[in-house]
Amino acid sequence: MKNSLRILSYNVHKGFNVGNRRYLLDDIRESIREVNADVVFLQEIVGENRRHARRLDNWVDASQFEYLADSVWPHFAYGRNAVYEHGHHGNAILSKYPIIHSDNINVSVSRNSHRGLLMAMVAPDIYLICVHMGLMGWERQRQFQLLSKAVHQRVPATARLIVAGDFNDWRLRLHRPMCANLGLREALTEIQGRPAQTFPAKRPLLPVDRIYFRGFDVSAAEVLRGEPWRSLSDHCALYTELSYSTR
Repeated sequence: MKNSLRILSYNVHKGFNVGNRRYLLDDIRESIREVNADVVFLQEIVGENRRHARRLDNWVDASQFEYLADSVWPHFAYGRNAVYEHGHHGNAILSKYPIIHSDNINVSVSRNSHRGLLMAMVAPDIYLICVHMGLMGWERQRQFQLLSKAVHQRVPATARLIVAGDFNDWRLRLHRPMCANLGLREALTEIQGRPAQTFPAKRPLLPVDRIYFRGFDVSAAEVLRGEPWRSLSDHCALYTELSYSTR
């Protein structure tokens, strides 16, 4: 593995645009391919939906994460979070490097909100966690406690770590604890002094999506806004380039 990683984090809204009016998974696939990230963190990714499969002519037979991965990211992990009668969706990690181990940790604290932390290891000392937290403040606080517990129990203190995804934390209540309690830095904050506004995609106002890391240096970070991104999901995507020295 080279001593740098290109990271993309994106809530794909199950492949639909704002208002669920158009199914745009093909356009999403082409857009994320152009970024050419080494590792892609995806939220709201569909593993199966038999109802849409019957109704939509352009619905693919494979799971969405397999379809997006295709030949570009030969390794992937999926965490099934929300399960319903006609299918399920959750988080996914796509990687150009072999995934040594992965695990999905259930952090659902509300009966009506099913959430998980998808953890993966792509090298003996590089850990990844894909996050999609709840909409309620008390829910996110409890989920942060579970995230913190998982990091302290499962990730060695000397290991490199990337935690990325949709935190739904538009008031930045979790930002300081993420940095202080887990020893993390946030990519866009390193570049522009604060987390980026990523939602809604057409006119980003709320800082809900983030890429945190430790054991790396950040050389570039940006919000992917404008076309085609503003016409795809309801979230903007985040991109960063991280580097590290060989120990």
